[in-house]
This record gives sequence, C-alpha cells and structure tokens, in this order.
Amino acid sequence: MWQTLFEIDIKYVPIKPIGRGAYGIVCSSLNRETNEKAAIKRINNVFENRIDGLRTLRELKLLRHLRHENVIGLKDVMMPIHKRSFKDVYLVYELMDTDLHQIIKSSQQLSNDHCQYFLFQVFASRPEVSPLCKYSPRDLKPGNLLVNSNCDLKICDFGLARSGNGKDVWSVGCIFAELLGRKPIFPGTECLNQLKLIVNVLESQKEPDLEFIDTRRRENTLKHFRIQLGPH
Repeated sequence: MWQTLFEIDIKYVPIKPIGRGAYGIVCSSLNRETNEKAAIKRINNVFENRIDGLRTLRELKLLRHLRHENVIGLKDVMMPIHKRSFKDVYLVYELMDTDLHQIIKSSQQLSNDHCQYFLFQVFASRPEVSPLCKYSPRDLKPGNLLVNSNCDLKICDFGLARSGNGKDVWSVGCIFAELLGRKPIFPGTECLNQLKLIVNVLESQKEPDLEFIDTRRRENTLKHFRIQLGPH
C-alpha cells in the first residue's frame, strides 16, 4: 500500500488506500466482527517530532470525547504490538466517500442548495452554535471536510484545535467562496504570497484595522505590502 506496511488488528481487513498527507496514510477497511467499513489512518513516526506528537495526542483526546453528527467519529485506537518500541499510531475512523476538495475540483455540478447545505453543516458544528462541540479545528479547508453520497458532511483533523469561538470564521468564508467559484479564492504559492493576495483583495487598511496585530514585525509586514500595492 504505497509501499507502506500496515500492522493492524486481525479483525480489520484492508481494502484499498484512499488518501495520504503530511502526517500519514489512510486506507479503507472492513471490520470482520461488525461487518462495518472504516478508515484506518496510520500516523508515521509519531514521536519523531514533539509538535506532531502533541497534535496527534490532542486529536485523539478530543475525538474520544466529541460527539457531534458533523464531526468525524473516532471508532478505535489500535494497541501497538511492541509497546516499548512502536513508532506508528493507527486510528480508526468512520468511513466517508470523499472530501469537499475532490468535489470542488470535479466536474460534478453544485447547486445553490448543495452549497447552502454544506455550509449549514459546517456552521452546525461551530462552538457558537452547538454546545456539543466546544472546540474550533483551526485547520478548516475543503480537504478536511469529508462528505458521503447523501451530502452529509463531517469535519476531520483536530490536531490544531483549541477551545473558544470565532477562530474559523475566515476559513469558512474562504470555503464558501471556493464552493461558488470552484477554485481557491487566494491561491497563494507560499505564506507571504498568500498574504499579498489577501491584502490585494481587501485593499488598503486604515490604522484601526491593524490594531488586532500583536507584534510590531507583523504589522510592518502588512504595511510593507500596502506600500507595494499602492492606493486603490
């Protein structure tokens, strides 16, 4: 499977690889005992980097307690075969058909009703709306919004999550724009280029608009972009 060995419990039968990212590989599988399909995520070398290890632990702890219809369900955590020397972690999630990124880049038509329903489900899981979900993922993007054939949507990846409100409002707006335009609204090549694109769209900000910035260096960076772009 992408030349990767999956050391999983014998009750799970691997079916096929369905995704890979910075933190590992995901495959679909069948639980022999329940006859249910699931997604198994292998997180590679989880202890190699302290920050990555903390993110994995945070996601595991949050998803074990979160119960919301629009948040992906954590079904199982596999115990390692070698408890003193294991490097990889296997997490078992409920299986979804695809993600919003794949839908957006496909030729499938998206009606206003589709867009409205997807956004409704994202907002339904927000801390401001649901008392069942008190955490903001802080990494909302189409690739982290899983969807099935009924257009049911579930948020995944809580490695950066924090408690509190208002942390993902900008992300939701960008997702909405991408749904309507079928392409990213700010297609930056790297972080500074991304910031330039955002400043270009928002146009020149007045001094009160920059009061939220907590460091002088960041404020100067934004002001530099404003000078480069010039007046609109």
